[in-house]
Amino acid sequence: MMASGKGLSLRVGCLFASYFLGYGIFLPFFPLVMQDRGIPVEEIGFIFGAGNIARIIANPVMTGLSDHTGRRRLSIFLYSLISIAFLIYFLATGGVWNALIAVVGLLVFWSPAVPLSDAYALDVVRNYGADYGRMRLWGSAAFVVANMIGGWLILLDSSTPAVIAIMIGILSTGLVAISLPPQVSTAQKGTVREEDRPRLFLKPAFWLVLGVIGLIQGSHAAFYGFSTLFWKAHDVSEFLIGALWSTGVAAEIGLFMFAGRLRLTSYPLALLLAGAAAGILRWGLFPFAQDFWSMALLQLLHTMTFGMAHLGSVGFLSKIVPPKWAATGQGFLAASNGILIAIGYAVCGPLYELNPGYPFWLMAGLSCIALGGLMALRPLMRRMMADVASD
Repeated sequence: MMASGKGLSLRVGCLFASYFLGYGIFLPFFPLVMQDRGIPVEEIGFIFGAGNIARIIANPVMTGLSDHTGRRRLSIFLYSLISIAFLIYFLATGGVWNALIAVVGLLVFWSPAVPLSDAYALDVVRNYGADYGRMRLWGSAAFVVANMIGGWLILLDSSTPAVIAIMIGILSTGLVAISLPPQVSTAQKGTVREEDRPRLFLKPAFWLVLGVIGLIQGSHAAFYGFSTLFWKAHDVSEFLIGALWSTGVAAEIGLFMFAGRLRLTSYPLALLLAGAAAGILRWGLFPFAQDFWSMALLQLLHTMTFGMAHLGSVGFLSKIVPPKWAATGQGFLAASNGILIAIGYAVCGPLYELNPGYPFWLMAGLSCIALGGLMALRPLMRRMMADVASD
């Protein structure tokens, strides 16, 4: 790869890193921010659920507008500025409904930065032969760093510094994006006819499999929304909470680094089954882990419940979806995951109020359903892969 391509790869890595610096504070610690501002715990789940439903609906619209205009970098910049405006609104107001408006607006405009950054990165891969994995890895590493920073910030008397840190991450994402050189995607040179759309997306079997796969990622809803509150209730310091989040992501990074060498993606069904089985163990034991080291040990299972399930789902779709429509297939997968996580947020809030262990046991139940569904659908999924291979 040319020197200019190497330099550009590093800059794209900075784009991912800047996004996840903000998101790595937002995801684990924003529930505490809302709690600090007087939002009841059951309403926190509702707010996150509504925000994620809005994000799922808005994402294809926002990214579609950007692709239509061909101005992805400018879109990331403008969306970042609007996202910051919603956080300022959050700081300037109070109450459940204002928090709902702020979080919904934030997620609608902030979340498109990831698929738009992915699209830009893939253009760099095509134009310069860059390594996508090495660019995306900076995002996961930044997420770990942000978890630690958030653990320190949340120790302060006010939650405002944590919100300001999120805004800095969002602003840096927009500034890095607008500073990147334009890329010409080869995919933009042709036109797509309606009759070229694959019939796979019209088959009920495709959506059935997608729903079962989505249950594995959907089982993380209690963890994403309420693990921080659970750990804090068991006298884990905010700094160690950041360390717990970092442990899971670090394990995930290790898997992604070596998955290619171990050829794990050649066995997508095995990875999905392992992810579902690990979910039963992780979420079933989660309420019983009441000291730091047992919590940290369970966090290592993130390698399987998220990492292996992610590799398995992406690998499976890559085997059944035509390359021309790979992004569409992955988009449907993201929507399935997001819808189930959003529903989980809304359900887990009232359950957590009744008993902090109930949401995690519900997630263990979802993992059981996912495991049983995958075992039942395994012959169908094998046929789907075999049919494509024989074409």
